[in-house]
Amino acid sequence: MIAPCAAWDTAMKTERVELHPAYILHHHPYRNSSRLLEVFSRDYGRFGMIARGVSSKRSRLQGRLQPFRPLLLSWHSRGELATMRTAEPDGAPPVLSGAALMSGFYLNELLLRLTGRHVPYPRLFRNYHRTLNRLGERRAGQDALRLFECHLLQELGYGMTLDHEVEHGRPIQPEAHYCYHIERGPVELATGEPANGVQLAGSSLLALASGQFPDQQSRKDALRLMRTVLAFYLGSKPLRSRELFRSLKGVNRGTTL
Repeated sequence: MIAPCAAWDTAMKTERVELHPAYILHHHPYRNSSRLLEVFSRDYGRFGMIARGVSSKRSRLQGRLQPFRPLLLSWHSRGELATMRTAEPDGAPPVLSGAALMSGFYLNELLLRLTGRHVPYPRLFRNYHRTLNRLGERRAGQDALRLFECHLLQELGYGMTLDHEVEHGRPIQPEAHYCYHIERGPVELATGEPANGVQLAGSSLLALASGQFPDQQSRKDALRLMRTVLAFYLGSKPLRSRELFRSLKGVNRGTTL
C-alpha cells in the first residue's frame, strides 16, 4: 500500500507562481511563528497557504498579510496547500472602518462559505476589488453589497432572473407586484393572491437588475430578497459577520448586511 502512494507523491509536480494578484480572506496562527492563510487570487481562486516565519518580529511581512490589502503573492504548491515565498503590495488598500469594515468582513465570509477551492473566478475577483474600493470611498455601501451579492450568485451559477417574469416571459412592470421563487424567479401576483415567496414591487426588481436604487423602499426590498436567496444557499449556519455587525452599536447607520 505504501509504494503506490510514494510513487504518486514523487510524480506530483511543484507549481510555482510569481507575483500574482490576490487578497487574504482570513488568517490564523500556525505553529510557532507562521500563519495559515486563506487566499483569494485572480486566476487560481481560493486556496490555503502557509506563510512561514511571518509572525516573528524580524519579518518585514508581519503587517502586510492582512485582509483587504491588494497583494502580489509568489508561492509554490504541491497538492492542496501552497507555501508563500514573497508578498508585495499591489496598490494602496482601501480605508475601511466602522460599517465599511464590517461590510468587508461580510464579503470575505461570503467568499469563504460559497466559493469552491481551486476554482478560478477572475470576474468575481475584479468585482470584489471594486466593491472594497467603493466601501473605502463610502459610496453607497448598502447598494454595493447588494450588487456584489447578485454578482457572486451569478458567478456561482445561481444567477437571478430580475428583468422578466418566469411564467410567460413578460418584462417586469414597475407598478406590478411579484412573488420571487428561489431557483425559479419572479411570478406576477394577482390582486388578493397570497404570496408563498418574497413579495416585492416590480420597480424594486428592476432597481436591483440595474444597480440603481432610487429610494429606500427599493433598498429594503432588495435586502429582503437577497437575504432569503443567500440563506437558501448558505444553509442553517448563521454568518458570523452579520451577528457581529448587529451587536455593534453606532456602526450600522446607512448599511445593512
